[in-house]
Amino acid sequence: MFSFEFFPPKTEEGAETLYASVERLQALDPDFASVTYGAAGSTRDGTVEVCDRIQNEFGIETMAHLSCVGEQVSGLEALIGRLERAGIENILALRGDPPGGEGDFEAVEGGLAGSAELAELIRARGTAGIGASCFPEIHPEATSADADIEYAKRKVDAGAEFLITQLFFDNSVFFDWLDRARSAGIDVPIFVGVLPVRTFNGIKRMASLCGAGIPDSLATGLEACGGDGAAEREFGIAYAARQCEELLAAGVQGLHFYTLNKADSTSAVLGALKAARPWERAPEAAGAAS
Repeated sequence: MFSFEFFPPKTEEGAETLYASVERLQALDPDFASVTYGAAGSTRDGTVEVCDRIQNEFGIETMAHLSCVGEQVSGLEALIGRLERAGIENILALRGDPPGGEGDFEAVEGGLAGSAELAELIRARGTAGIGASCFPEIHPEATSADADIEYAKRKVDAGAEFLITQLFFDNSVFFDWLDRARSAGIDVPIFVGVLPVRTFNGIKRMASLCGAGIPDSLATGLEACGGDGAAEREFGIAYAARQCEELLAAGVQGLHFYTLNKADSTSAVLGALKAARPWERAPEAAGAAS
């Protein structure tokens, strides 16, 4: 299973880039696309609009991100209703992060405390498919690795039908986490979030925000590019293709590409995977619940 993540554009030029990328990636026959929500719901209207267009104009099954930040239950229910009326049948339930510089997350009065509660709210309506996030390298605010897995299990118990991981670059970290997650009773499909590196500086910023480690093999290869942006992007494609090949050969159930609204790197990685077909080497039901 392959899927893509996009974000609502803020400018007309950004919209042109987004929909050109969607059109190009549509040819790769994705299983679905997701559209982000923005800090504190800053792009809530754009999320609905982009989901609507991707699903109804491009014919790609679409999933909207929805977060608790800054939203009361009544507002969340209204947004879920808008998505239903637009024909969007899947929601990624997220706690969300406050806008930069606003400190720790705090639920607003009449709001929800986290993504498990949001999954329960969506499930109570009984209409949408529900996904949630998980963190192989531990959520930055988690008190421990065990507590983080326990909360992922709460999301599943609340109604999440699949999980999508935060990005990571070291497969051994993921495989170790997957074993512990399955042992904890998390039995839903788990899709791996993949970000093909475009620039060294960009990935260092991204990794620092989400707590992802940068393996020596990745850092050394990017440093050897000597600041050449084109070389960094090409190395990022090669690294992501190799990472994804190993994951799929091990039986990972799906890849979710963080596209950054650009098609080139993702399409190159998927082209390499479709040529290599590593899923044909996967053990039966690897990575699935026993």
